[in-house]
Amino acid sequence: MVQAYILIQTEVGKAAQVAKEVRAIGGVTEAEDVTGPYDVIVRAEAKSVDDLGKLVVARIQSVDGITRTLTCPVVHL
Repeated sequence: MVQAYILIQTEVGKAAQVAKEVRAIGGVTEAEDVTGPYDVIVRAEAKSVDDLGKLVVARIQSVDGITRTLTCPVVHL
């Protein structure tokens, strides 16, 4: 299982709605609106890195109001 944090920037005033919509996507385990350079932080999991990429590109980035994402895979050192 591959896990990642996905940092999301949204259009002004869209963070709460984006978090709500992203939270409903399969593979997303958490989605919180936050303050700072990013508006929403998501924790997601997938079976492989390829599946994680598909989750981000096909499902998460298609949510209305998202302007940019940064995916940070979790590593266990």
